[in-house]
Amino acid sequence: MEASEYIEQAEKKVWDVPGLSVSLPKREIQTIGVIGAGTMGGGIAMNFANAGMPVHLVETSQEKLELGLKVITENYKRSLKRGKLTEDELKIRMSMINSSTSLTDLMGCDLIIEAVYEDIELKKKIFKELDKIAKPFTILATNTSALDINEIALQSLRPDDVIGLHFFSPANVMKLLEIVRAKFTSDVVVASCLELAGRINKVPVLVGVCPGFVGNRILFERQKQALNLIYQGIMPWEVDKALNAFGFKMGPFQMSDLAGLDIGWKKGAVTSNKIRDTLCELDRRGQKTGAGYYDYDENRVPRISKITENIIKDITGHKESIKKEINEIIELCIFPMINEALKILDEGMAQRSSDIDVVWLNGYGFPRNKGGLLFWADQIGPKKILSSLKNMNEQGYDIEISDLLRKVCRDKKNILDFADQQVTV
Repeated sequence: MEASEYIEQAEKKVWDVPGLSVSLPKREIQTIGVIGAGTMGGGIAMNFANAGMPVHLVETSQEKLELGLKVITENYKRSLKRGKLTEDELKIRMSMINSSTSLTDLMGCDLIIEAVYEDIELKKKIFKELDKIAKPFTILATNTSALDINEIALQSLRPDDVIGLHFFSPANVMKLLEIVRAKFTSDVVVASCLELAGRINKVPVLVGVCPGFVGNRILFERQKQALNLIYQGIMPWEVDKALNAFGFKMGPFQMSDLAGLDIGWKKGAVTSNKIRDTLCELDRRGQKTGAGYYDYDENRVPRISKITENIIKDITGHKESIKKEINEIIELCIFPMINEALKILDEGMAQRSSDIDVVWLNGYGFPRNKGGLLFWADQIGPKKILSSLKNMNEQGYDIEISDLLRKVCRDKKNILDFADQQVTV
């Protein structure tokens, strides 16, 4: 099967959830509440405004609210400049977004999405408050990208109404929506959110609760291996160059600079990544500060950084930068991702292998000409991947090899033949 045909079929399959009857009643979702008017919250609000659905944004202060609304307006004005919107359309979309600094203003909403920063105690506190505010049968969603939704849901007296709706940044542009079914989430809520995804033009993938869910859990594995290479004395731009050659528009360190190196970091913090700590202490926190792993000019064009190179040499003790072949870097970063994807399947955190490919194609820029992470893995061959992972472990990489990968090899199967079976997430 050609990659394009496989992708077309995979993106149709995501709508099919075993056990969810087509006749299952759906909750009526007409009004949306969004908590948090930052980058994610504002982008999420735009999705609904674009679909003609009224949204109410809530922030903790008027200052933060006005800043969030300003960013939304600027986003729409850029679309206007590019000819993607008319003046009338811009006015209509902005009129769909109301705002305030009081959670009680969300009491009439059919769906409330929490989009505050990744602090589980803060999220738990919000869900406790929502329990008192939201009307009966309101769907309560969290946009967390990695936290335990089961723990968040237990703060509510209606955990069956709680679900994860993980939008990808920028939320008004990215097509992927991970729909995270928690332990107590009702089928009606899952079905309602799937239908809603179609209304806001998203590609939904149903996933289970585990650290990072599907997309970020695999991404964490890639970042871990990329950092391993840096601590071996290989420069970030060499790793990024290899991943760019593979087909990713952004490599691990280009992505880190874009997102901000200080995510989850505070001044004076000592983490397991001393290189990142040092860069942040020097206020090299990514594109937003004009420097991170790379140096940036006023147009955010990256340049190789001598400062970063010297920091890596000082911390790793490698006085000369180490070189590896592009194909070797690709294997060292991507084969562990495949292994993690198979562990996710084995644990039942994804419905099918093609769903994992849809996540990485639509949320992380996996090159479409390669069909998807597990589609490409089948082209490479599971035996080669298993052999390479064993070799990495002999070199001290400490990768827990998937039982499913071993089974695929033992049964002389292809990954997709063996793993593309629907399971109940």
